[in-house]
Amino acid sequence: MGRLLVIATVLVATTAACGVSPMGRRQLLLLSDDAVDQQGTALYAQYKRDVPITKSTRDQKYVTCVTKAIAAEVSEGDIPDSWEVNTFEDDTPNAFAIPGGKIGVHTGLLDVTDNADQLAAVLGHEVAHVLARHSNERASASQATNVVLAGAQASGYVDPQLMNVFGMGAQYGVILPYSRTHESEADLMGLDLMARAGFDPRQAVVFWDNMDEAAAQSGGQAPPEILSTHPGSATRKKDLNDRMPHALELYEQARAQGKKPRCTR
Repeated sequence: MGRLLVIATVLVATTAACGVSPMGRRQLLLLSDDAVDQQGTALYAQYKRDVPITKSTRDQKYVTCVTKAIAAEVSEGDIPDSWEVNTFEDDTPNAFAIPGGKIGVHTGLLDVTDNADQLAAVLGHEVAHVLARHSNERASASQATNVVLAGAQASGYVDPQLMNVFGMGAQYGVILPYSRTHESEADLMGLDLMARAGFDPRQAVVFWDNMDEAAAQSGGQAPPEILSTHPGSATRKKDLNDRMPHALELYEQARAQGKKPRCTR
């Protein structure tokens, strides 16, 4: 186990030295921002080839309006000068932001969001993932975990059964919780971002009520939170409500400054 111990020690040291997220959390970032941006741009190009873009100019203008209001609140230099925004014909209630300045919204999300404030909650969350460099962090965590697992296997001191246990431990002890941490961080950052843009942050909680209702109607059952890459909706709503007083202060300040986005579908 000597080699594994050395690798693990190096990994811990690297984690402590790499960086800090906007929320003050230590991050492991092994890839350059340029490399991540290039990967994101390539991925987005492939997505546009695979999934049709909506022909509804009304939906596209609506999504672009909300995106511009959110992006205007991001510090200069944190994101590209402009985002490429597309609305995709897909019934699933989903959206994403990709490093390299790319945003996608599924038409299915527009059916679950009742207003621009709720859409802003989702887009604020997705933009927050990019601002916090979560894609880089996720890729770095996976890369580092693979190095440790490979070192354990190469050492010759770990039998196959123990390797399986260690692999499961990495999945449920590192990779999945890492993702839940990212989701929770993006929820709070996104809440502040939408509020600073003049969108009502209370609608973020209502959005998750809508998602719960949609899941119940479809008969979907979420896995236990410990086995999920996302926090449960009850956890998300509690965390959002805990931060709500701060977000409401930002919202009132934004409204006083005349920030009143008029995005309608």
